[in-house]
This record gives sequence, C-alpha cells and structure tokens, in this order.
Amino acid sequence: MKIFAKYLRPYIVSMILGPLCMIVEVIGEVLMPFFLARIINDGVGYSGEGMGVHFIAAMGVLMVCTALFMMIGGIGGAFFAIRTATGFADGLRRDIFRKIQAFSFADIDRFSTGSLVTRLTNDVTQIQNIIVMIMRMALRAPGMFIGALVMAFIMNPSLAMVIFVMIPVLVVGILVVLKISFPRFRRMQAGLDSLNATVRESVTNVRVVKSFVREDMECGKFNDANIELQESTLRAMGLMIFVMPLMQLATNATTLAVVYLGGNQIIGGVMDAGDLSAFINYVTQILSSLMFLSMIIINSTRALASAQRIREVLETEPDVDDVHAGKKDAQVLKGRVEFKDVSFRYHKNSDEWVLSHISAVVEPGKTIGIIGSTGCGKSTLVQLIPRLYDVDEGSVLVDGIDVREYSLEHLRDGVGMVLQKNELFSGTISENLLWGDPDASAQEVTEAAGCAQADGFVSSFPQGYETVLGQGGVNVSGGQKQRLCIARALLKNPRILILDDSTSAVDTATEARIRDAFDHQLKDTTKFIIAQRISTVKEADCIWVMDDGKLVGQGSHEELLKDCVPYQEIYYSQTEEEKKVSA
Repeated sequence: MKIFAKYLRPYIVSMILGPLCMIVEVIGEVLMPFFLARIINDGVGYSGEGMGVHFIAAMGVLMVCTALFMMIGGIGGAFFAIRTATGFADGLRRDIFRKIQAFSFADIDRFSTGSLVTRLTNDVTQIQNIIVMIMRMALRAPGMFIGALVMAFIMNPSLAMVIFVMIPVLVVGILVVLKISFPRFRRMQAGLDSLNATVRESVTNVRVVKSFVREDMECGKFNDANIELQESTLRAMGLMIFVMPLMQLATNATTLAVVYLGGNQIIGGVMDAGDLSAFINYVTQILSSLMFLSMIIINSTRALASAQRIREVLETEPDVDDVHAGKKDAQVLKGRVEFKDVSFRYHKNSDEWVLSHISAVVEPGKTIGIIGSTGCGKSTLVQLIPRLYDVDEGSVLVDGIDVREYSLEHLRDGVGMVLQKNELFSGTISENLLWGDPDASAQEVTEAAGCAQADGFVSSFPQGYETVLGQGGVNVSGGQKQRLCIARALLKNPRILILDDSTSAVDTATEARIRDAFDHQLKDTTKFIIAQRISTVKEADCIWVMDDGKLVGQGSHEELLKDCVPYQEIYYSQTEEEKKVSA
C-alpha cells in the first residue's frame, strides 16, 4: 500500500540486493540435481579405469563451490531482508506512536487503549515478518519453480507433463485459502485486542483486585478473553493445518507417479537412472516452491489484516488539531476565560448532551470553584479550555481568542492541569516534577513542591527528590501523589490552573495550606478548582454550581446558600454528614 511505501524507501538498496542474493541460492539449488545426475550417469556408470573417480571428484569440487556460493547468497539474502524489515518496523512504530500522541481523548476512546497497544506491537510485527518472508521467498520460490520446470522439460518433456496435473489443484487450494482466511485473521487480531485490554486493566488495577479479593473474577475474565482468542486463532489457523498436509499429499502423489513412469522408461532404455534422480529433485523443488508461495499468500493475508488496522490509525484525523488555527503565534498571557453558549456531547451523532448552553466569564487571577453532583459535566467543562475535547456548539475563549485559533502547544503551555485521575511515571520524583518545566532549577522544583505541600514528605525520604517512583507512583500514598501532581502543574507557571478534584485524598488542614499558598503565590493565575466538598471551594471568588450539564448557579458561598437550591442541597447534606461523623 502507498501509505507504507515511505517506510521501505530508505531501504531500497537492501530490497534489491536481498532478492539478488536469493537468486544466487536458487541457481545453486537448480544446478545441484543436474550435477548429481552427471555423477550418477557419467561418473558411477563410467567403465574406464580411474576416469570415473576423477570425474566424480571434479564434480564434487564443483558442487562444494556451488554450495559455498549458495551459503553466501542465503546469508546475504537473510541479512538484507532482516535489515529492511526491522528498519521498516522502526519507522512505522515511530509514526503510529506519534499519531497516537496527537489523538484527543475522544480518538483514544474510539480505538480503546488495548487495541492501540496491539496495533503498535503485534500488528507491526506481522507486517515485519511478511517483509522478511517476501524478500527471502518472493523471488526464490518463482525462480526455483521456473528453473526446475525448465530443467525438467530439458531432461524429459514427456515426464514433465505429470507436473501439470497437480499444479491446478495447488493453485485452486491457494485461492480458496486466500478468500476464506482474511476475515478470520482480522477477527483473530480483534481477539488479541480484547485480551490485551483485559490484561492491562487487571495488572494496572491489581491493588484494587486484591483489596476486594476478586482474583478469581479477574481470572475468569482473562479466561473468557483467552478462550475467545484461542478459538479465533484455531479458526484462522485451521485452514493452514488442513492445507499443508493436502499440499504434501499432492507432492508425494506426483513424486510417486514420476518414479513409476520414470522407472518404466529406465527399464525401456529411454531414460538414465541419474536423470530420474535429478527429475525427482526437480519435481520436489517445483511443488515446494508452490508450497512456499502458498505460505507467503497465507501469511500475507494475516499481514494484510494487520496493515488495514494500522492504516486505520495512521489515516485517522485527530479529533482535535491546530491545522486551521488562525493565530498560532498567540500565547496565553492573562488567563481570562469565557464560555459562550457552550454545548458538548461525546458522540457527535448522539442526542445526549453532556453540556448545554453554558455561558460564563472568568477574569484573570480569579479563583472559580466548581461543584455539582457526580456526572454533571464539571470535568468535561474545564477540559474544553486546553482542548482535550472540542465544543460542538458555542466557543471557549482564552484572552479573547477562540481556543481553536491557538496552536495546541501554546494553548496547553499556558494551562496547568491536574486531572481527576493522578498519574505519575516510572523514574525519580524530580524527573516527574520536571515534566512541568524541563529547564527548572532545583530551587524552583523545591518551591513548587512547597507550594503544593509536598516538600515536607519528599524531604523525609532517604533519597529526597531522587527517590525512584514505581510505575504509576505506587510507592506513595494517594494524597502524596495528588500533591506531586499539583507541584508538577505549578512548575509550568501557568496563566490558568485547573485542579480537577485534586485534593480529595488530602486532609482538610493540608488542603487549607495549599489554598493559602495559592492565594499568595498564584494571585495572578486564573484558577479552576473542581471539588466534591464545599469546604474546598467555599473561599473561591465565585462558585459555579452544575447540574445535569447546565450551569444552574453562580456566586459566592453566601449568595448561593440564599438563592441556589442545588447548592443548598449539597451544603446541608454535607453538613448532616459532618454532624454524624463528629457524633
């Protein structure tokens, strides 16, 4: 396919030299039976004293030299094939990974994480394998077929006609396999997607699994996915299991016919014994080359299914991009945010709106608290600011410019965000914090951690900021992870800071110190704080109350207690909870 051609272009020399080396090997394979026939006919059967031995020795040396050339050709062909295939896979994986990095949340949701992992690994490997096979067999198999067929006709045209009886049978078998196997291989790859997704989810959440003693349930889910993959693999590979013995049967039947007819010709004095031996070798080469071609076609069918899955990723236009941005040089300088009649839905053809007609303005440096019931659209609303999603209707403006007019890099550089699900990466604490600013000094890292109330516990570790975190930050507590994520966002020195329920695992005293640090050190930064607890947003300049995707209230804590029924319900329910706990 054209989309893959550019990954092969840098290796065009290897693609030429590899098959040429294989042709050298093919020539040797075709000549070897002829040399053997000469030894039997002219060497073993020679009656002159000593001459037969000399002839056999000379032909033996010629065969050894031919074998050496075949070895050189085989090694060269394998080397150039592997070099081309691995280089192709390297470039392809890079572009797939780069494309995935450009995907929006919606794009990733559409493919699923497990499927993307499979396409990036197993599907690329399938194409890599078929490139090796094609480079080693695509010229070798036809070359051996043509060469052996020509030699067979030269030696005995009448006996060579036997071969044409079996060739149509093998060709029909190959075509049937090609037609049936493609959809089966595609289903097999989909089964691999499902298995990878199950494994990833279970391993990632292994602590939850163990805390709920649900190992048996997870094993059951894995077994279901594994059995489905096993069954789809058997359906796909079943054809190969059936076809290969059938082809071998055809080969043996043809060989038997040649031996029978050739033996009669030897008895009748029409054919020499050496010629029959060579002819049998040529028959084997002809039918083996057809079997090689069938293997290429079968594996190409599987690789084609993988190629289509990869092409789906490469040809997907990211749901969010800045190709048509009109102000790519603009940067977020003040942090003023405006929502103008914003509506949003996750699926473009759906009638279910997640956000409906939201309009609000936030002046630079103000703190906005956002509160509401679970699933009311709080997180989705703030994710529209850095364009993790794009609005369906209306617009989001930052510093008076529609966010779609910014370059994604400049827009997101101006926005610091701590997502609801806090993620840290394998590496040291310092390396994780430097995601916010790779050029930050050690003092700046310490100051950001101090503002997030993380410096105290980090300094208590024996290795301090060089403490190595496990995958996902498994060796720190939930509250510590939240504070590290806040520190990482602060290092960006953003004009807009979004905290999406980012202090839920932090005690109220520490949370109060974080808010106090924000008031003093981030007074010029526009802050959005999403929370479940009213105490978290109570001191905000303005509190937004959301319900069922709508902005149903705006104002101070006192104003909302007076006029906003949903806010009153949240406040009084939490007050009652606090009374029960204290009692």
